[in-house]
Amino acid sequence: MSYQVNKSDEEWRDELSADEFAVLREAATERPWTGELLDEGREGVYTCKACGQELFRSTTKFDSHCGWPSFYDPTGSDAVELIEDRTLGMVRTEVRCSNCGSHLGHLFDDAPQTPTGDRYCMNSISLSFTAAEPEATDPKNTEEA
Repeated sequence: MSYQVNKSDEEWRDELSADEFAVLREAATERPWTGELLDEGREGVYTCKACGQELFRSTTKFDSHCGWPSFYDPTGSDAVELIEDRTLGMVRTEVRCSNCGSHLGHLFDDAPQTPTGDRYCMNSISLSFTAAEPEATDPKNTEEA
């Protein structure tokens, strides 16, 4: 597959930490319950840590109790790439960033509590989070003390 963002392993190693490189470029998995975005509850946007492409919005994040941040729908139909993964003696669906090919996690169809039934189980280390900006206070509605 050809991606819009193409870099050599050496270039990726220069830009990513060793742990980020292992997950994003070598499809490793971070330990469950350790990711910094697991309990992130603010409104905002989740992007690919490697290239910055928007992947998920906080409105589709849910607590699946699996140990990794979970979402039921990507931002757009072309935000992620789904690939059959036959490693570890099982068949799973790998989720990659469609812009740079970085490994994000896996997709499972075991979330009946969501509108799609899907659980995009993502590695926190694969994602960056940007909180939505708080609404500006209207100066006409504030009172001076």
